[in-house]
Amino acid sequence: MSTDTQTTLFSHDIPFSLLDLAPIPQGATPRDAFHHSLDLAQHAEKWGYHRYWLAEHHNMTGIASAATSVLIGYIASGTERIRLGSGGVMLPNHSPLVIAEQFGTLESLYPGRIDLGL
Repeated sequence: MSTDTQTTLFSHDIPFSLLDLAPIPQGATPRDAFHHSLDLAQHAEKWGYHRYWLAEHHNMTGIASAATSVLIGYIASGTERIRLGSGGVMLPNHSPLVIAEQFGTLESLYPGRIDLGL
């Protein structure tokens, strides 16, 4: 299979997505991790990925994706068309109404680009 065929299959036939934990490399800060996540999302958008998921994790020193709705808003502001979603908001940790309001607000700001995974 030629490179052109592989690119065509990848970008048009299969809706690939990425799942990001916003890892914090040793010696880096959460801010660094957020910038790396935005850079990755921008590249994913350029490469033709369909969706960029952020996984919610708490109490892990090497993971910066605890506040997924905030991070989704940051990444949405730096991208143009890729869909963005939470790879699982843990409802026992949050008020369902607050999550609905946050993601509803994100959807209003970035229509057709926000997904809520529970």
